[in-house]
Amino acid sequence: MKFGKGCAVHLRWRCRRPFGLFRDEEGFTTVGMALALLITLSLVFTTAQVYRVTSASADVQDVADAAALAAENQVAEFMIVVRACDAVVLTLSLTSIVVTGLGVAALCTPVTAPASEALLKAGRDVAKARDSFAEKAAEGLNRLQKALPFLAAASAAHVASANNGGPMNASYVALAVLAPAEGEPIEVGGMEGAHALADRAEAESEDIKRAGEQAEQAAEEANACKERAFRRDCGDEPGYCMSERARTLAGLSGGDNPRFNSVDAWSFSVPLERARAYYVKRLAVEAPQGSSTEERARSALRLRFYRFATAELGRGYVHETEDSFDALFPHLPKNTDEMRATALYTEVAYPVTEGEGGPVMHAWSGCPAAAGATGMGSIAQMEQGGYSTCSECGFTASSMGKVAAASTSIDNGFEYHYEAVAQAADEYEQARAKLDPLARKVKEKAGGLFDECLDLLRQVSSKRIDAAPPGRYGAVVLVANTSAAPTSTGFASGFVHEAGSLGARAAVSAATLLDEGSDEGKNVLNSLLDGLKDKGGAVTGALGVVLDCWSGLLSAYLEGQDAIGRVLEGAVDALPFASASGLGSWAASAFQKAVAALGLEPAKLGALKPVLVNSAHVAGADDTAFSARFLAVKAQAVAHPLASTDLFSSVVTSAEAAAIEGIASLDGTVEIASVQLFGDGGPEIPLTIALPQAARDAAADLVSSAADAVRSVYAQVTGVRTWE
Repeated sequence: MKFGKGCAVHLRWRCRRPFGLFRDEEGFTTVGMALALLITLSLVFTTAQVYRVTSASADVQDVADAAALAAENQVAEFMIVVRACDAVVLTLSLTSIVVTGLGVAALCTPVTAPASEALLKAGRDVAKARDSFAEKAAEGLNRLQKALPFLAAASAAHVASANNGGPMNASYVALAVLAPAEGEPIEVGGMEGAHALADRAEAESEDIKRAGEQAEQAAEEANACKERAFRRDCGDEPGYCMSERARTLAGLSGGDNPRFNSVDAWSFSVPLERARAYYVKRLAVEAPQGSSTEERARSALRLRFYRFATAELGRGYVHETEDSFDALFPHLPKNTDEMRATALYTEVAYPVTEGEGGPVMHAWSGCPAAAGATGMGSIAQMEQGGYSTCSECGFTASSMGKVAAASTSIDNGFEYHYEAVAQAADEYEQARAKLDPLARKVKEKAGGLFDECLDLLRQVSSKRIDAAPPGRYGAVVLVANTSAAPTSTGFASGFVHEAGSLGARAAVSAATLLDEGSDEGKNVLNSLLDGLKDKGGAVTGALGVVLDCWSGLLSAYLEGQDAIGRVLEGAVDALPFASASGLGSWAASAFQKAVAALGLEPAKLGALKPVLVNSAHVAGADDTAFSARFLAVKAQAVAHPLASTDLFSSVVTSAEAAAIEGIASLDGTVEIASVQLFGDGGPEIPLTIALPQAARDAAADLVSSAADAVRSVYAQVTGVRTWE
């Protein structure tokens, strides 16, 4: 091909410039553009391949993180079981004491006494059931926590294998070790005090029951007297009674003449105060009902009687407490003979004049015949000295004796009802004199037993199930991807030259536990309650109260003292504690106050949640040989990344030994313990834990094969295979 002269010059000019083939004054040339595209595509595919290789290498870390969470989750599940067992032990302890206390309270009244024997026996049976459950639970939990290293290893291996396959044909193996690898033994003390309390309650039962029966009889007598007094004072309104007569005869009203609708709100101090106000008012408004001398004399004698009554009632008193009654209701004279026994008979208050037949005594100084009186005398002197009767006022001893006779003898008189109240007060005091010592005896004996219940409640509240299991600091997981895949797997490209393959990749991860506010612990208790309802629902009577009590305490376990108080209130309401003596109500209230003084805090049943942490934090919290070796390996790996050492193999071997130790005792489920109330004939509720599917599917050599696989990764990396 020939070129013109101009072309030859242009080509020579391009060749003389270094980049003439790639660009000119008009822009990029075809050659330059082609090279730019080739370089760009090469960089893109090369970068993508690097990203692909890096991602495939990093996948093992994600699997390690997931496996660590799965391993530590087994510890979290174990702690839920521990807390559920603690709930059962504590609530059975409380139920035993509560039921025994209810049995003691039931002894205090004849109505509830028949149930006391069954309640006291049930309290003893529940204590035995609690001790049996606690012992079995400790054994079962110790057996389960011994298997935790295997369960953690099985879960980690299961999660790792679940990630096998994928674009890079991954083949994961994982080995988990708990820090620490061993837990502290779980021990629960017995309820020796509950059995001693039941013994003392049974020993005191006959005395308490007998005193309660006698107190009930005396209380019925006392209450009958009080009811009678209440009706005569104001309970018979609008019929004749003290309040009605005081309003009608003296115009007494308001606070001076109160009315009560119930004897429960009324007391003997009410009629005493009403009578005082009545006579003060009668004294203030007394006036003759006519102008005759005889009527004026009767009015004067009534004034004398009202002054006497006011003074007498001023001596009265009512001192009443829950445990005692002391009262004085002065009895007013209702005839001449009774008047002679009062100050009215000896009071020197009547004018005396000298008459033709001898001295004459007058009813009051206003008598027309009393003018020029020479002195004053008493009714007693008049009867003893042969006094003549005044022709004007006709005053004699019977004149004063008749003042209150009519109003005391018939029901339209105030004194009639007052006297009935005064007599009822005397009889009530006599009945209380029998009742109060008996009630004190019951309260002393039962109260002493209630104090023992409170002391025992304080003791058992500290006898709880707690655990320091394997993995309480966390779990460390070693994960390896043993699949060796060509670097181009899943991303073949002509732009990148294939060189070698991705070898085995390994990663370490760790997890620990944090409290999480979830309902998982509560759900375990709900399952137990469902079993309790299914197997114990047919029990009735006193034993039904026991089951309801335990069920309620178990339900209230999360809520603490307030909920326990409500459960106890329900148990008390289930028994007819109302009684004439009030001892049943006292006993129920005293026992409720004793339990209220306990001050139980709400239980901690929130689930524990596994979270990822730096493996050095987990190993650093543990002082076992594994953690020490692990920290040494990690420190050496950081300091000398390419150094060949067999420390890694020793770490794997330590983890393998810890996990294998607990395998032999496992099967598909583990029965931690069972609750059997009321002996062999009572309902039995087992607490059974199903193992995770990974543990049920795992073969006995799972951990060993995983350990071998992890060790083989070490051999591939270092070129050394240590014979174990």
